Amino acid sequence: MALTILGVMVVLLCLGFPMMIPLIAAAALGFYLSFGGFGQMETMVSQMLAGIRPASLIAVPMFIFAADIMTRGHSAGRLIDLVMAFVRHKRGGLAISTAAACTMFGAVSGSTQATVVAIGTPLRPRMLKAGYKDSFTLALIVNSSDIAFLIPPSIGMIIYGVISNTSIAELFIAGIGPGLLILLLFSIYCWIYAVRNNVAPEDPLPWSERALAVQKALWPLGFPAIIIGGIYGGIFSPTEAAAACVLYALILEMVVFRTLNVSGLIATARSTGLITAVVFILVGAGAGFSWIISFAQVPQAVLGAIGVDQMGPIGVLFVISIAFFIGCMFVDPIVVILVLVPIFAPVVNAVGLDPVHVGAIVVLQVAIGSATPPFGCDIFTAIAVFKRPYFEVIRGTPPFIVMLLTVSVLLIFFPQIALFLRDLAFAR
Repeated sequence: MALTILGVMVVLLCLGFPMMIPLIAAAALGFYLSFGGFGQMETMVSQMLAGIRPASLIAVPMFIFAADIMTRGHSAGRLIDLVMAFVRHKRGGLAISTAAACTMFGAVSGSTQATVVAIGTPLRPRMLKAGYKDSFTLALIVNSSDIAFLIPPSIGMIIYGVISNTSIAELFIAGIGPGLLILLLFSIYCWIYAVRNNVAPEDPLPWSERALAVQKALWPLGFPAIIIGGIYGGIFSPTEAAAACVLYALILEMVVFRTLNVSGLIATARSTGLITAVVFILVGAGAGFSWIISFAQVPQAVLGAIGVDQMGPIGVLFVISIAFFIGCMFVDPIVVILVLVPIFAPVVNAVGLDPVHVGAIVVLQVAIGSATPPFGCDIFTAIAVFKRPYFEVIRGTPPFIVMLLTVSVLLIFFPQIALFLRDLAFAR
């Protein structure tokens, strides 16, 4: 049965159907094989609806909406100017600024695609003009944007938290450590690249202009203050923080900066509605698919075949890492989380792993896979945004993938990279 379902999904994907169709078709086929027909199909429909029922999922469209509003306004540009003011005069400073700006915008938007557009669009021409190769520039933007999957608010963390019944607030703060470690490694590599390729730094700004950049960035920096300070100060739940971010984004771009009018707001709402519809269809289809494969005991058969039940915690974490990394090289990250988290959940509980630690590893692997050939989704976002050929976009990715995989291994052996801030915030 498992091979039949997998075969149907692969065939439909190869025929070019969007991911929701193979998921729904595979779930329906599994239901037919399990129950001998479609006589009780309402059970499958109810499972799909249950997948989109959790209140925590309301945060997803709100964070998407806030990111769309900011992308159309001045917030991204002011964050870029802030980082550039203090780093541009260092060797590799422009590249480091790009990585840091992606991280900061990720802490505002939670979306990798929004980060590619908002940060990559203005900074790629500047990096090319400064002497950086386009292959390096594209790889840096694509991989740095994936830090947004780790830094709160993370849409990947929200989906994982809902599926695994794990605290989203704890997951959010657990992503900060790995995200900052990745930024550090990327910054070191940018410095080495600039030295080896003799890329000259830009002229330093006077302190008066740096102070002005800080002043202009104070408004956009309110977003991480709302999210992190609000959640861990006990003021907001993650869902309420998402709603507060939308309100703050509207005030910022429509009243303070005046970059968004009513017609622009309507267009932004339409865009958010389309993206949200796709996400929720995927979530519902994934919930139905996960239910049917669990009912048919496919996870037990697959995990038993590879001997996961005989492994210790470290072995289980390596298997999880490999599965999510490979999955996201081919399939949308949300789908991979929806399908694989329920499969591994029994094993995670059986070996006594911390679900927050597992969540940090899962989301990191999802981030890596999203920027890894052949079909990482952020690669195709960069192709569409920058109008560059596929092989040029992926040519510079290997060093970044090595650094990301290094962080993955460190996170497996040293869980406190993710759990230190969580334990500090929640007094464990």
